[in-house]
Amino acid sequence: MADLVYRSVMRDIKHKILNGDYANMKLPDERTLSSNYAVSRSSIKRALGILAQQGIIFKKRGSGTFINPLYLKNQAMFRYEGSNLGITDSFKLDGKEQGIKLLNYQVVPASQEIQQDLFLNDNDFVYQIKRLRLIDDQPFMIETGYIPIKIMPTLSPAVVEGSIFNYLEESQNKTVTRSFMTISVAPSSEEDRKELHLAPTEPVGVMEGVFFLDDGTPFEVSNMRVHYQYMKYNTFVNLNQD
Repeated sequence: MADLVYRSVMRDIKHKILNGDYANMKLPDERTLSSNYAVSRSSIKRALGILAQQGIIFKKRGSGTFINPLYLKNQAMFRYEGSNLGITDSFKLDGKEQGIKLLNYQVVPASQEIQQDLFLNDNDFVYQIKRLRLIDDQPFMIETGYIPIKIMPTLSPAVVEGSIFNYLEESQNKTVTRSFMTISVAPSSEEDRKELHLAPTEPVGVMEGVFFLDDGTPFEVSNMRVHYQYMKYNTFVNLNQD
């Protein structure tokens, strides 16, 4: 499926930023960008909004939109290419091929804990999905997720062997834009050592949390056990003062 319009705009703006096409580190205004790309203002707003969330650009009230100089100095911190928080987009690395091996896929009743996290009822069911993530055929993450069937009734095994979040966006025009995450380190389990090729003395990074759709609906509870060599976390903090 072809990229959505705003994604194409976003990628082209990033390309122009890296080529130094914008004088004085400043982007044209939204009206000019809309005319240049022959797309709606709403598409431009969404593209710029995502670039701002990524920390690549910032808006200065009364002056316009500017390029974050840190992006040009350390692009490795800004690898995220999509509009949602999926692992497929978040872990993109130059020249590296991502892969997914499906370890488990089944439909199960939502436990009380899952019901609480995803605001489900006693009779609701969820997909229980366990996947092994790979980069250039090297395993780096065991990912276990729970997704309500009522949100994605067409989530087949074929779909979960790719990006679930991108499929959601392309099939239902919904995006995962927020998450509540806890990040810790733990001793590696027997499964960790088997799937991630770890020694008994080597630890894993643990990322646990709930992902939310752009309308605030809880979409997935996820547990990610990450090979310690890939456990690097970058964040941007935006304190709005109204």
